[in-house]
Amino acid sequence: MKTENPAGLPSTAFHPDLDWSQVRETVRMINLAVAQIVMAMQDGDESVSELSRSFTDMVERVTDIGGLAAQLDGEHTAEVKAGIAANCAAVQGGIEQSIVAFQFYDRLSQRLQHVNHVLSLLSDLVSDHSRLFNPGEWQAMQEAIRSRYTMTEEQMMFDQLLAGASVQEALEAVRERMRSGSISDIEFF
Repeated sequence: MKTENPAGLPSTAFHPDLDWSQVRETVRMINLAVAQIVMAMQDGDESVSELSRSFTDMVERVTDIGGLAAQLDGEHTAEVKAGIAANCAAVQGGIEQSIVAFQFYDRLSQRLQHVNHVLSLLSDLVSDHSRLFNPGEWQAMQEAIRSRYTMTEEQMMFDQLLAGASVQEALEAVRERMRSGSISDIEFF
């Protein structure tokens, strides 16, 4: 018979009851690592596509600039200069878009560092029998993990998984908040 805690929530390290299990807590932490990896890979795919588009456009613009510069003959100088200026502005915008897209490397690195941190803390806890069966130790580990998250989507994903959501449910909740605009997919550092 499954026993729930007084609040009616599933048993967790924050609300342990007779149904609390360190195995379930281990699975939640592993699910967190898996979700981090999935999000990091998705960020990489989207950013690489954006970089490809931006750099292709910049190459076309630079080619146009070269063609316009070759036309400078004095008679149409003002017109050519305006064309060069417009293309330069477009190249500058492309470069700015590329810089934003390159932020994915920082996010990817940050997420993978978090995965490493989670797995290290989990390994330390599971290998220490004096801590393994103590819900307070699991709670402290989870608080230490969450405190390192600076990106809103990571915090939300963590909270969803600890509340018992599956990896897919947590990822979909984060994606929905990003689509609705309540979480920005670009954070400036």
